[in-house]
Amino acid sequence: MLTHYPKNSLGNADHGWLKSKHHFSFANYYNPARMGFGTLRVVNDDWVAPGMGFGAHPHRNMEIISFIRSGAITHQDSMGNKGITEQGEVQVMSAGTGITHSEYNLTDEPLTFYQIWIQSNQHNVEPRWESKKFPTQAASRLSLLVSGYPKDADSALFINQQARIYGGKLAKGTLITQPIEHQAYVLASAGEFIISDESASVNMNKGDGAEVTQTKTITLTATTECELIIIDSKI
Repeated sequence: MLTHYPKNSLGNADHGWLKSKHHFSFANYYNPARMGFGTLRVVNDDWVAPGMGFGAHPHRNMEIISFIRSGAITHQDSMGNKGITEQGEVQVMSAGTGITHSEYNLTDEPLTFYQIWIQSNQHNVEPRWESKKFPTQAASRLSLLVSGYPKDADSALFINQQARIYGGKLAKGTLITQPIEHQAYVLASAGEFIISDESASVNMNKGDGAEVTQTKTITLTATTECELIIIDSKI
């Protein structure tokens, strides 16, 4: 089953330096019908002005993933981690027992990124942060970016949850079949593509989201060069 959430149906926040589209209830956006999707709690599509960012603030027992779409984000935290994550890179922070961090756009151009929160299945673990670079060129398949399964440790960033996140750019005309282990939330980062299951199809445009439930596979057809993310997470 496919449920489409066009960009114009999402929550909206405009703070001047920060512009966000909220796929689920977050901060001042509250929609009782959109409180999360299984263990997936937050998906924010963020735009951050040059020189601006999020000051030091705490998190606890949450897996926080950032997918950098353009620009670069500078991370610093109370565990002593500091790093710059650029376009084509993904960063993961397991908040565990508690961590305080800041994130800033210290470049001269806007930063755009997806901020994704997934509930942890292991509480009060030692906090950690890491980042990894993935292919940025259009290809005929998606990369495995993040996984909670030890067997994927050599290729993906680890989180404390039974979930996998796939992403990347597909060349125009590419058609792929994507297995779904649990249920999935699909993000259209750029371009246009079609999602199909056994009974329906959805046309996805930049900024849209879609829920995938009650199916074991979907087909993705790139009608233009496109960038997308698939969050396959436990119900």
